[in-house]
Amino acid sequence: MSFRLRVLGLLTLVALTATAATAWLTLRQANRQVQDTVSAGQQELSRIAGELRAYGFKHGTWDGLSPSVSTLAKDTGQRIRVVTETGVLLADSDILAGREPRPLNGRPPVLVDARPVLRLPAGQAPRISVKTAVAAIADYRSAAVYAACLTDAGTEVTARQDRLGIPRISTDHPPARCKKSPSGADPRTAQDVVVLRACESVRSLAPCLQRAFDERTASVAPARLEVSVGYRNESPPTLAPAPTVAVATGVALAAVLASLLLSRAVLRPVRAMTLAARGVGEGDLGRRVPVSGRDEIAQLGSAFNRMADSIQAGEERQRRLTGDIAHELRTPLANLRGYQEALRDGVVDPTPELLASLHEEALLQQRIVDDLQDLALAESGALTYHRHDVDLREILETSRTAHHAQAETAGIALDLEAPNQVYATGDPDRLRQALGNLIGNALRATGAGGTVTLALSPRGKQAVVEVRDTGKGIPAEDLPHLFDRFWRADPARGRATGGSGLGLAIVRQIVTDHAGSIDVRSTVGAGTTFTVTLPRLPESDGATAAGTRGREESGRSREVGQDLAEPPPSARR
Repeated sequence: MSFRLRVLGLLTLVALTATAATAWLTLRQANRQVQDTVSAGQQELSRIAGELRAYGFKHGTWDGLSPSVSTLAKDTGQRIRVVTETGVLLADSDILAGREPRPLNGRPPVLVDARPVLRLPAGQAPRISVKTAVAAIADYRSAAVYAACLTDAGTEVTARQDRLGIPRISTDHPPARCKKSPSGADPRTAQDVVVLRACESVRSLAPCLQRAFDERTASVAPARLEVSVGYRNESPPTLAPAPTVAVATGVALAAVLASLLLSRAVLRPVRAMTLAARGVGEGDLGRRVPVSGRDEIAQLGSAFNRMADSIQAGEERQRRLTGDIAHELRTPLANLRGYQEALRDGVVDPTPELLASLHEEALLQQRIVDDLQDLALAESGALTYHRHDVDLREILETSRTAHHAQAETAGIALDLEAPNQVYATGDPDRLRQALGNLIGNALRATGAGGTVTLALSPRGKQAVVEVRDTGKGIPAEDLPHLFDRFWRADPARGRATGGSGLGLAIVRQIVTDHAGSIDVRSTVGAGTTFTVTLPRLPESDGATAAGTRGREESGRSREVGQDLAEPPPSARR
């Protein structure tokens, strides 16, 4: 079965299953909704009771309640009937809507009390609680009378609860006939104190004070209400299955159509990528896939193109490297062959000078082979490193000593600028090899009377090593090619003076393997500076083990036969 059919079948199965499950859950939820009608009615009843209580708390009277009842009836779809405990009808949504009142459903009414619930601070002494409750009674009387007066005058009333739960009444335009009573002016306060002090000896202080509060404020507070909701023979809401089935069918069709479009959109780039991969596998490394968008398929296409670019670039590098190696070895080997044939035929005499020249030529070819091996090992990650905490100043001093004779013979001053010890982690032999390549290049580029300077300095968390010369410099257009294999800034330089052309490539790989970087800047006629940056160890860590590391490194160097006065062949490039 093709991928298209499998994707289509899978998506269709998922869509149908999800649609059927959705339809079943919808019907089940609808039935549960019908069963929970009573519970929903209780929630609506709680809302109605809460808004009615808020009205009485705010206005201090039930006058003007009818518009609120009418709004609640429209919002909830319920029939609402409000009467006082004494049976006085305050509002009926059926009458307000202009219809004949329908009989009630027989459920008991809900009681609504608009008087506030005292919020007395917990943990205070009974006497202080009584005093606080007395003040709350006086404040509520004043607030209720003032709010009722404002409501009767048709003024907009604003109420907010204070810390005790008592309403604080305010309005933007108070009428002249409505005035607030001053705090403490109620003559009934003395009797309130007598009644509330009886609660001091009661174990449940808060409920006793609330009962006393309700009793003492009954004369000014709105009367308690009995709220009835609904009517007799009210039919519960039902859900017809036909719309649900229609919706489920539409969802299924949409899912199938989306599956077709999705499979087509997915398979088109996959087919293109398959053809491109087949072409790359057959050797057509220039094949690429078109990429559009930013989704996962586009990311896969971009990754394939990058992979193809990398394969093509690697193939080109390998072809170019093979050509470079053949070019570098062809001429010297031809010379060796010519001299050997001449010696065999007796054309030339085997003089010591000729034999020495042939031996030197063989050493040059061996040097190229060694450099290629080192570079291959380094680039493949197989080059062996023996890492230690090393003193970079000591490495610079050792390298300077190793090249001092060469510099002195060429009439070049080889200076060292390393005032402080700077420590890093690395292989000292490999670091000396890299530094030796840089110093050798600097000495070859500098004429007699010039100067090559080895500088070391800490820079934050980095250790910076510089090899500066006062030679002829390198043109700016040649700088990007300095680290390429078999590339030399001066094409006229031969192998005897120009090295193998691999030294800087090896230097860059060694520095990279030490988590560092190398940079070069040059000015024609002024000189060149190579800058190597390595991660630096803290001064305390390096200084503590400096002596031990020096002895270990010195002993290991002697074990491998490393003569500090003469660098290894790989370092003389």
